[in-house]
Amino acid sequence: MVERAQKSRLSRRSVLVAPAAVAGGAVLTGVAMAPDSAAAVRQITLYAEPLPGGFFGYGLAPGEATIPGPLLEIYEGETLEIELVNNTDQRLSIHPHGVDYDVNSDGSPLNASFNAPGETRTYVWRTRKQVDIGSGRFMPGSAGYWHYHDHAMGNDHGTVGIQKGLYGGLIVRRRGDLIPDRQFTVVFNEMLINNKKAPDTPMFEARQGERVEFVCIGHGNLPHTFHLHAHRWADTRTGMLTGANDPSPVIDNKNLDPGSSFGFQVLAGEGVGPGVWMYHCHVQMHSDQGMVGLFLVRNPDGGMPAGAQAAIDRFHQHHVAATQSDHSNHHG
Repeated sequence: MVERAQKSRLSRRSVLVAPAAVAGGAVLTGVAMAPDSAAAVRQITLYAEPLPGGFFGYGLAPGEATIPGPLLEIYEGETLEIELVNNTDQRLSIHPHGVDYDVNSDGSPLNASFNAPGETRTYVWRTRKQVDIGSGRFMPGSAGYWHYHDHAMGNDHGTVGIQKGLYGGLIVRRRGDLIPDRQFTVVFNEMLINNKKAPDTPMFEARQGERVEFVCIGHGNLPHTFHLHAHRWADTRTGMLTGANDPSPVIDNKNLDPGSSFGFQVLAGEGVGPGVWMYHCHVQMHSDQGMVGLFLVRNPDGGMPAGAQAAIDRFHQHHVAATQSDHSNHHG
């Protein structure tokens, strides 16, 4: 849909909507966002809400909060206005990485930029295109795989909010970027993935040949690495090479430290076929203790690959046993 007005309300397809709880961050897009409208101002409302177990999340409607929160997506040159409704009894905020904002939208108590319990506040994030400054040099724009999180719950750094699930992914695209069929947000937060431990970590699903986009985010205090079995990507802004002679390394494992983020696209099952593939932290003690999930690549028609269900069953059985073993080792 071509955006005709200077300011428009984002549809639930323009902002990549809140992931289903069972998918742990999966969003099926299916369509590209609006074509060129460099001065577009997009508007959304997010709701911060308590969740069972003492957790919190962001959502696009009351009762729809998830961990991680909605995957937000705009193009370079656009502005995103976020009306944040605090439906909790805690002080909280929303703070972005990778985009421009003034002190009122910083999301930090330092600048008195937060929502008191029950308060609604608007945060404005701006993006810019890269600029050619001559001599083969460019000032970078905002395009990249970024993220957002609370910066006010518990203390002035939002430590409690981040621990309890107030975070999500943010993509700033460049015009011409490929739009994926499916998207998954993966957050390594302490020893958890999307605040869960195996065997309860998200199982992401796609059909063989679909273009899949992973957005990987690090939080907490521990260094991690993200590894995806049987798939690889270029260590570039998009995960793809930009030409036949692009010297960027091709990888299947990348550091994911607290506060960092990256993303990439792969074709599901390319060169390896359908099946069940692990993704996990490659710090061995972390994977041993439950930082492991599954990427299920279904047959092109959506059917279950031969042996896939047995692999999923083994994953559940193995990690239940491992968790019990670790517990006895640590506590006698």
